[in-house]
Amino acid sequence: MRISSKFTIGVHLLAVIDYLGDSEKVTSNVLAGSIGVNPVIVRNVMGSLKEAGIINISQGKSGISLAKSLDEITFYDIYKALDCVNDEGIFHFHENPNPECPIGRNIHKAMDGKLEQIQNRMEDEMRRITVADVASDVRKEIEAAG
Repeated sequence: MRISSKFTIGVHLLAVIDYLGDSEKVTSNVLAGSIGVNPVIVRNVMGSLKEAGIINISQGKSGISLAKSLDEITFYDIYKALDCVNDEGIFHFHENPNPECPIGRNIHKAMDGKLEQIQNRMEDEMRRITVADVASDVRKEIEAAG
């Protein structure tokens, strides 16, 4: 199972908010233009990020802003805020292994712990990477392009 594209949209959105900073009012249309998706999708992602305390949304002069600095926002924060994976986890086990087959009868017991271990390690790594890491790399690419 793939992690929802809402995750990469969320990271992209935060990088744009940081990059534009005070130089330009950030709106859902500005963000949608950068991300290349419908503004409705951006507004849905923004709603979840706002609810998680990651961004502020103002209809007035300031537009959308960060509620935390990028070095305080981890990939894990975004992953959880956007419900990128359902409660079953990142791995969706096939529905009906045959209980009459010795493999089918035991495959869950043999794999469940291993799959959970993989997800836990991935989530631990997500806790180590911040949006500031991405924003820094993007700025380096912009500067290198001249």
